[in-house]
Amino acid sequence: MNEQQRLRRKISAYSFSIWELHLFLDSHPNNCEAAKKMEEYRKKYEELKAQYEASYGPLNENSAKTSRWDWVTNPWPWETEEDDE
Repeated sequence: MNEQQRLRRKISAYSFSIWELHLFLDSHPNNCEAAKKMEEYRKKYEELKAQYEASYGPLNENSAKTSRWDWVTNPWPWETEEDDE
């Protein structure tokens, strides 16, 4: 495994961890320890992503950039306007 693959694997691991903590915090919103851990992982993810992009170009991952409450503020599927054709 080369350095690019190792870095990409670390980024994926942090992204996965952030998402799992995001899901956990949906049902345990007052868990400060989990919220702190998620923020710690988010910072490390951003560092690794910046390092990767400086060396190898942009990543197309943005799951870790969202707030854990974004799902509430986005429109629901039945609230979107679609053309009735």
